[in-house]
Amino acid sequence: MRKGLTIALSKGRIFKEALPLLARAGITRAEDPESSRRLILDTNRADVKLVIIRAQDVPTFVEYGAADLGVAGKDVLLEYGGDGLYEPLDLGIARCRMMVAGRPEDRALPRRLRVATKYVSTTREYFAAQGVQAEIIKLYGSMELAPLVGLADRIVDLVDTGSTLKANGLVPFEHIADISSRLIVNKAAMKMKHAAVKSFVARLAEAVAQSTVTGAERGGSLKG
Repeated sequence: MRKGLTIALSKGRIFKEALPLLARAGITRAEDPESSRRLILDTNRADVKLVIIRAQDVPTFVEYGAADLGVAGKDVLLEYGGDGLYEPLDLGIARCRMMVAGRPEDRALPRRLRVATKYVSTTREYFAAQGVQAEIIKLYGSMELAPLVGLADRIVDLVDTGSTLKANGLVPFEHIADISSRLIVNKAAMKMKHAAVKSFVARLAEAVAQSTVTGAERGGSLKG
């Protein structure tokens, strides 16, 4: 097993919102992944590396030991499934909701429901739990288009402000899950690098707590 810790991250919102937490935990990047072609980045600590990969691949890299820890959205983890990971900490970043949405005039369930989503497993499990038989159509993007062109009756997607749904004449129908980014840990690393992993998790937990307090104080001052 490699010495030191390797942390898997994905570019975009999660990376940007995770950086301040990592900094509070004593880890800062040595280079910008947006301008660098390197996929393994150095940090201010010789024993900590960052691996930059696709969001959907973070659980795979961590479960199979290519990274010791990672940061992944709960949506990705729900879809990934399995029990090969520890999920010790909700980082409280990249918050949104996983919702069922559709056209407001189509609230009544059709006899044969078609749902477009990239979250195939999560969507299938959700409707099965509701006792609803649904045909799942996998899409990788432009989800809001599906009900407009008759491809699907519903979509399941992540909703932040709801402005994209509104702009396309759609409304949220049902709430599936609250989504935020989680710290995940490889089970073997938790055993073989127990002290290093536990120390990092503790420092990151303190950073999350500080961030929560700061956010609450900022919100209070704004209300005042």
